[in-house]
Amino acid sequence: MPHISLNSDEPGIRGLFRFRPETARPLNELVEVLLRQESTLTPGERELIAAYVSALNECRYCYNSHAAYAAAQLPEGMELVEQVRADLDAAPISGKLRALLAIAGAVQQGGLKVGDKDVTAAREQGATDLEIHDTVLIAAAFCMFNRYVDGLATIAPTDPADYAARAERIVSIGYLGLLAQSQSRT
Repeated sequence: MPHISLNSDEPGIRGLFRFRPETARPLNELVEVLLRQESTLTPGERELIAAYVSALNECRYCYNSHAAYAAAQLPEGMELVEQVRADLDAAPISGKLRALLAIAGAVQQGGLKVGDKDVTAAREQGATDLEIHDTVLIAAAFCMFNRYVDGLATIAPTDPADYAARAERIVSIGYLGLLAQSQSRT
């Protein structure tokens, strides 16, 4: 049960966007830039970073959402997402992505936990400054989103199909497109 009356039965951050719609657009714009705009990291890889940080933060709604979005955009699907969540070191991913996820994990612990060793390891695996920057920003943003969603005790569906259905829409029209559709129904 949410800590405040949201006047919506929409789960997670969607209910919060309904409660305070003036925050919805700028937050969705940030996510659209970080996870969907042109980048040398694929949208699936960037969604995987968001899912990984959300898993570390134990944010059930955000993890399940972004795990589904990553799975829909990665050839290995949910199996890979779950492997990364269970054991980053053993997951069958590139050295570069592993190093970037390690940076994201350090950010989740606290910004000062990211050290020269982490950045050097990522660079040695071929990560660019932009990829390192975006990884840190994705991780920091998702720490905020996770705390926003869980701090107000929003609803988190338990059926993975709920998240998978939304993943198809995110892949096809993006965060801003989905927000526009949602706002047009009010």
